[in-house]
Amino acid sequence: MIKQNISRNLRNITGWRTKRRIVVFESDDWGSIRMPSMDSFTRLKKLGVDLESFDYAIWNLNDTLASRKDLELLFELLASHNDKNYNPCIFTAITAVANPDFTKIRNNGFLKYFYEPFTETLKKYYPNENVFGIWKEGLDKKVFFPQFHGREHLNVSAWLKALRAGQKNASLAFDECLWCYVPDNKDKLKITNQAAFQLTDMADLSEHKKILTEGLDLFRTLFGYHARYFVPPNGVINNTLNNTISKKGIEIRSTSKIQYESTGPGKTRKVIHWLGQKDVSGIRYIIRNCVFEPSDPCKDWVDSCLADIQTAFRWNKPAIISSHRVNYIGTHNTNNRDNSLLKLQILLKSIKQKWPDIEFMSTDKLGTIMQESKK
Repeated sequence: MIKQNISRNLRNITGWRTKRRIVVFESDDWGSIRMPSMDSFTRLKKLGVDLESFDYAIWNLNDTLASRKDLELLFELLASHNDKNYNPCIFTAITAVANPDFTKIRNNGFLKYFYEPFTETLKKYYPNENVFGIWKEGLDKKVFFPQFHGREHLNVSAWLKALRAGQKNASLAFDECLWCYVPDNKDKLKITNQAAFQLTDMADLSEHKKILTEGLDLFRTLFGYHARYFVPPNGVINNTLNNTISKKGIEIRSTSKIQYESTGPGKTRKVIHWLGQKDVSGIRYIIRNCVFEPSDPCKDWVDSCLADIQTAFRWNKPAIISSHRVNYIGTHNTNNRDNSLLKLQILLKSIKQKWPDIEFMSTDKLGTIMQESKK
């Protein structure tokens, strides 16, 4: 407990401050595939792919593209909680805008990568639900505001190399139309496929620029506006890519307080950041200081998140809450979604009772406030 309290305070000591009681919910992984079905899970398990003994177990068991029902229930709950300005609670939905086109990749012998917009993937998963229409309803109701998580939540280079090498886990997962999250033992770099911008070699940098540019263009095509905020998948990236994304409209970027910047194959550089810090590219950094992940049974997430928020406000910081998509998905396990929504309901009620002057806002709105305060 003492160690946790010290950690909470250290996260908030430096950086931009405000006396306003601002609460931002950032929810990662929207748009990206995970486990297509529990039948896929069962088949992979029978073939010896370990999907439960690693950190990804909760995701493999519960996470997939959100269904119409998942979104409707979440949006209904968010819309029922207004702040002091009568604005509803809003999720900044950190969105990967594309997924692999498995058929084309296989037909080309794993030599070339092909992708499809996530809206096309949604049609394959839920052909009769018009799920993207519900995304647009969330936008219209100001409870769901997508921002950029990359073109895919996938390290394309590492994945294709594993497939061409015939690595068992990668190949078996590919047959189920997903990428495997557990690298084979013979993969020396141990690059997690989720870490889209981790370098497998220096040539990746030019490919990452292309991926980011294409992804941001696709984001604008799908949503009708430029993304202003970028969260690198798994937090891993080379910071020189800030120049690429800033030219495409990104003004703020997520990072950890201590970033291990990817500088080459198996190499990292420790970089210290703080809230509101401005990069040479002009991009400002956002650092999350609160966590709410109720799918994980390891703790009382309501009490823990309230303590995070209280510490943030004590240091005159906005409460920036990390809460991944997996918490709100019920396609594989309705109890997962229902339990998380119940806890979110309790959390939001508790926040409003404890701090009646609360202001809910999206991350890009917070970014605007920080920029204007620095002028």
